[in-house]
Amino acid sequence: MVFHPYHLVEPSPWPCVGAGGAFFLTLGAVIFFHYGFGHLLGLGLLVLGVVMIIWWQDVIRESTFQGHHSLMVKRGIKIGMLLFILSEVLFFFSFFWAFFHSSLAPSVELGALWPPQGVQPLDSFSVPLLNTAVLLSSGATVTWAHHGLVCGSRKDVIFGLTFTVFLGVLFTGLQALEYYAATFTVSDSVYGSTFFIATGFHGFHVIIGTTFLGVCLIRFRANQFTSRQHVGFEAASWYWHFVDVVWLFLYLCIYWWGA
Repeated sequence: MVFHPYHLVEPSPWPCVGAGGAFFLTLGAVIFFHYGFGHLLGLGLLVLGVVMIIWWQDVIRESTFQGHHSLMVKRGIKIGMLLFILSEVLFFFSFFWAFFHSSLAPSVELGALWPPQGVQPLDSFSVPLLNTAVLLSSGATVTWAHHGLVCGSRKDVIFGLTFTVFLGVLFTGLQALEYYAATFTVSDSVYGSTFFIATGFHGFHVIIGTTFLGVCLIRFRANQFTSRQHVGFEAASWYWHFVDVVWLFLYLCIYWWGA
């Protein structure tokens, strides 16, 4: 008999296999950047992708069909997600630190100017402003979907999540277009490095969040969420709002002020 509210998971091979996939991914990335061979990198991505799908299926089965996620377990998941978002805040804080360290007192090698001599920054009132409107709209639609889920409106959840996923894909496409049209690269002084690292990692987070919400949409259509049992959707919406807020700081600091 069990006399505690926690879920003790069964032995699983996926943490070990996932660690192997992460090793192949890291080693493959180094080989790809130095020598141009991408086979090991592709293998690492494939292993990690398969592990994530199967491992998350196990978690969904344990929570939805086996009922292992008690109130205490859900509380732990929420705290874990909040701590993860806090770690991501500190992650982006380091990028902003690097940007302001170089921009507030540009060195002589940069021409004592910001943006550096010879760098033509992007127009903050063109595609970046459009992307800001797109991402803020997606924050409204995911809130609409969350409200619909709490109130029991299936139509609102489906429409809200569908629009959010569409806006996330649109944002990624516009950012790819922006990168293609940029007149500078990641190797163009510290401006190019900080710009592409900060905005590129944010774009990666948008892709993750879009996938997260897309899975939530599929799960909702499969009747795996209710108005009182939707921790996965809550975590996805928190993550998406975090992505929205980070983009506001990126737009104001790097696109508008930094240009």
